[in-house]
Amino acid sequence: MYDYQAAENLLQDKIILVTGAGDGIGRAAALSFAAHGATVILLGRTEAKLNQVYDEIEAAGYPQAAIIPLNLEMATDTDFDRLAALLEEEFGRLDGILHNASLLGLRTPIESYDPITWQQVMQVNVNSTFMLTQALLSLTNASADASIIFTSSGVGRTGKAFWGAYAVSKFATEGLMQVLADELDHNPNIRVNAINPGATRTNMRASAYPAENPESNPTPEEIMPAYLYLMGRDSRGTTGKSIDAQ
Repeated sequence: MYDYQAAENLLQDKIILVTGAGDGIGRAAALSFAAHGATVILLGRTEAKLNQVYDEIEAAGYPQAAIIPLNLEMATDTDFDRLAALLEEEFGRLDGILHNASLLGLRTPIESYDPITWQQVMQVNVNSTFMLTQALLSLTNASADASIIFTSSGVGRTGKAFWGAYAVSKFATEGLMQVLADELDHNPNIRVNAINPGATRTNMRASAYPAENPESNPTPEEIMPAYLYLMGRDSRGTTGKSIDAQ
């Protein structure tokens, strides 16, 4: 999968929502999906960053993207319902969702972990992901070939000291993916999986490992084969899996 070669038209005419699309892996995924023919809906909290990605997509001549500024930490179920109604009116369906947005929180022992930060991390990484998925399921049901991808982590499979809310939130993400995949197992048109990006050259990685040389890690663009595989038709029939991008 690491050397997966995606067909140029892999995502032709697909409608795909990417959260945290303003930078890092989300930006790379949005550009990669667009390059393979998708109309990408860019969701994030910083409109200026979304505009930059939108402009890159336009300049490259890819299908015109859409921008949805939304702060997942503050969003409520009502906000997600409104978003779903907007997307239904504009597009009628969703062929893909990449849940990429996450907060790192603190690298500190559980004993001293700040409860407010804990709540913020859980709100973005777990609660908003659940609510957004729930609100958009009817739109993925309208697709003939839909893929929902959650973002996991190595510390969401084996707990490690000092990773606190981030690790716990990624354990929850793995669980949410498995439960949803099992619930939708009867529907061959929707697959639900998780992807662990691994050590990647992003701002979050730099915050978690300030002493690490970022050049030792691959760029977000270099791990896109796994994202394209799971989002595209070649992964049809693969569901309930948690894969590594590296």
